[in-house]
Parts: sequence; structure tokens; C-alpha cells
Amino acid sequence: MKNKIINRRNFIKGGLGGAVVASQLKGKESQAAGAFDHYPDSMGVLVDVTRCVGCRSCEAACNQEQGLPEPEKPFNDYSVFDEVHPHGGHGREERRTTEYNYTIVNKYNVPGVDHPLFRKIQCNHCLEPACLTSCFVNAYSKTPEGAVVYDPTVCVGCRTCMIACPFYVPTFKYGSAFKPRIMKCVFCHETRLKEGRPPACVEICPQEALTFGKRTDLLEMAKSRIRSNPDKYVDHIYGEKEAGGTAWLYLSPVEFDKVGFDVHVPHEPVINFVRDFLSIVPMVLLIWPALFTGFHLLSNRKDAKSQHDEDNQEV
Repeated sequence: MKNKIINRRNFIKGGLGGAVVASQLKGKESQAAGAFDHYPDSMGVLVDVTRCVGCRSCEAACNQEQGLPEPEKPFNDYSVFDEVHPHGGHGREERRTTEYNYTIVNKYNVPGVDHPLFRKIQCNHCLEPACLTSCFVNAYSKTPEGAVVYDPTVCVGCRTCMIACPFYVPTFKYGSAFKPRIMKCVFCHETRLKEGRPPACVEICPQEALTFGKRTDLLEMAKSRIRSNPDKYVDHIYGEKEAGGTAWLYLSPVEFDKVGFDVHVPHEPVINFVRDFLSIVPMVLLIWPALFTGFHLLSNRKDAKSQHDEDNQEV
């Protein structure tokens, strides 16, 4: 899946590389220059992989909080995992976030570990969000509380945020060809975070695998756990520096690539790597209606074909 996304990214860069809009690029670079360091008290969540039991209560709580459909299977139905392997190994593919699931949990059977490990996935709410710095219509904003929020009323559906995100999180809602909308975790910003309350997924977790607090305090907590239990954790906090730092931080008992993390995400903010791409983004505005309609028609055709195949199998 990641290779497909990387190829798509290179394709778009190569196909549109002739267009340059210097003023757009200059604005995006200056937007990222402050590193959002004027939000020193922003909040975050520390995820301890050693504590997660894969109950998927977080999935159910998120969907209820955000008014999404119930998860594909009840939160206590473990058959949803069925041998998930990182990076295209044998067995079913990793579950990903979708327009109907802002957060999901995956299961990993790691050699040398006598029990499964589980990892929660959602938008990491980067300190310097690539989705924000790549969006030429300013559909994204970073709030003082730490959330990266999205405004669908100005979105034109170009999906550059999906290409720019180093964690492959934003998903596209294909329900309407003329009402583009990106779907992702919103950190429960409007309903909880602005009031100082933890996100629904954190509040529901029965194992206290998720800890909500100031990001600076969570980093100290994570480092303390590593110092106190060097045999329990790898000496790394995922999200401390990845992509310039994220609001969601992770501790793991095994190397992070063994539980599905991309360990090749650079420590520099992604804006440093997409300057050339940002310069050609405005061209997408000229062609997005046709592209958007095309994707919509292809999606509907695919759904119709799948239904036709299922009907034939039943016969």
C-alpha cells in the first residue's frame, strides 16, 4: 500500500512538474517557519503498546463521539484482526483508517514475543503538519490545543494533503463528486479538547494504554518509563522527532517497524521535502473538477461491479 502511495506521489510530481507558482510556495514556507512553537502548552496523547489488549473500545468510542457508523464488527470481536502483518507480509493486509473509522487497532504477532501486540492508528496531529503546509486553499489549521483541524467548506478536493502526509492518514470521501471532503481524526477538538477534556478514545480505554496531557509532560513521562524499565521498552519515543514531532507519542516493547510503524519518516518537518511539490499544487485547481468526477464515477463503477460479482456467486 505504501509503495502505491509513494508511486502516486512521484507520478503527480513528474506529471505536473512544469508549473511553478512562486508566490504560493513562499507563503507556505513562511507559514511553516515558526514551527508552531507559539503553542508550548499544546496537548497530546502517549500510547503505550505494552498496555493495549486490542479490545477496540477506542474505535467504538470514536465512532460514537463523531457520529460515524458503528465499527465493521463489534469492538470485542477479535476476528477483525486475523493475522495482520506489517508491510505486506503473509495474511490479511493492515487495516487503515477510512471515512467511517477515524481510528483503528491492528494486531501483530512478533517473533520472540509470547503474546500478540496491538497498535492504535489515527491522525498523529503533527507539530508542523504536512497537510496544512501543502494545502493551497488553507483548509487546515493547527489549534493552540494541539489539534490539526480541517474545514470542508473551502476544500476543493485536490487531495494534496493525502499525498503530503508522511503517515498516510487522510482519507477521501467519495460519496459526492461535487462536495469534496477529507476524513480524519479531529482530536475531539470541538466536543472535548477545547474544554480541556481527553478525547473519547482516551477516556474509554480500560487498560490506561492512552494517557492525555501536555505534550511536554508526556515526553517526560515516556522517558521516565524507559529509564525505569529498560528491559520493557525500546529506547525510543515514536513521534518525539518524526516529521518534526507529533502530538501522539508511542512507546513499544519491540522495534517500531515490527508493529507497523514507518521507521523511515524523516525527523525534519515534511515541508522541507515538499517545497518543489508545493510550487505546482495550484495547477490542480484548474483540473480538479474533471479528476474529481472521474474518481467518483470509477468508485461507483467498482462498487457496482463488486455487487454484480457477488450476485453471480450467489447464483
